[in-house]
Amino acid sequence: MFTLAHLSDLHLAPIPRPSLRELATKRFFGHLSWRGRRRHIHCRHVVDLMAEDIRRHTPDHVALTGDLVNLALRREFDNAAQWLKRFGPPEWISVVPGNHDAYVSAPYDEGVGLWADYMRGDLALESLPEQGRFPFVRVRRNIALIGLSTAAPTAPFIASGRLGSVQTDALGKILSILRERGFFRIILIHHPPAPGMNPKRRGLVDAKRLAAIVEQDGVELIVHGHTHRGSVKQLRSRYGRVHVVGVPSASAVAHGGRPGAAWNRYIIRRGKGLWRCTMSTRTYDETNDRFVAGESVEFDLSTRQ
Repeated sequence: MFTLAHLSDLHLAPIPRPSLRELATKRFFGHLSWRGRRRHIHCRHVVDLMAEDIRRHTPDHVALTGDLVNLALRREFDNAAQWLKRFGPPEWISVVPGNHDAYVSAPYDEGVGLWADYMRGDLALESLPEQGRFPFVRVRRNIALIGLSTAAPTAPFIASGRLGSVQTDALGKILSILRERGFFRIILIHHPPAPGMNPKRRGLVDAKRLAAIVEQDGVELIVHGHTHRGSVKQLRSRYGRVHVVGVPSASAVAHGGRPGAAWNRYIIRRGKGLWRCTMSTRTYDETNDRFVAGESVEFDLSTRQ
């Protein structure tokens, strides 16, 4: 049995005070949004409480699918690095970046590179050519976690993501190799991977390409963030249905019809040659200021070979 915790979209508060030079970019509009609305939604106390709840349930591994910061300020990346260190060690937590982590262009070593230990693979696949930082593959027993980055700077009011040809070309080969070796494969991605799950300005630009790869090579599970909503969708593959699961923001209180914070716990088992996966949700109870058990879902993986 293997247990995985999934959380996303921390939007860690408070935001350090930006300089006038830092505001002379897309950050100006993001800062206005934060001051006017978002600071009332994203609460540091809630995400810290979630981290405690996850540690209390002692999962074998943790997947964090992006948007640790808000405006991609250097001090935000430093703060997020310190938060990750307090949460747990890199071998226990896998991170992929989100669009807010690439809100504007920034040197890698001064931005998401500060979290590099949480985004570094530990499985080298000899049949693949040398590639970039993503995809990375981490193996935990018979579970393979495949980290993808959709983070790319965009124009104001655009929150789309892009994988690019380097990642998509490598991904199909990775999925095929891992399937042949008998791994339960989990893709970690920030933007929802299915075409049409987001408006164009907030969606994954190459979602159709990703869906075609998944249809050809299959994958057991895809977890994502970005929408700030819990969701369970499916993609098709020739090996059966692919379950695509999103979670709300890890720091959010309920607002405007959107849910408060939640995280998902997956229990993955293999028996009689078949995988089984059960997902249970833990949601933030604002009245009692704690996380409580929510719904539980068993995924059908019986058609996989």
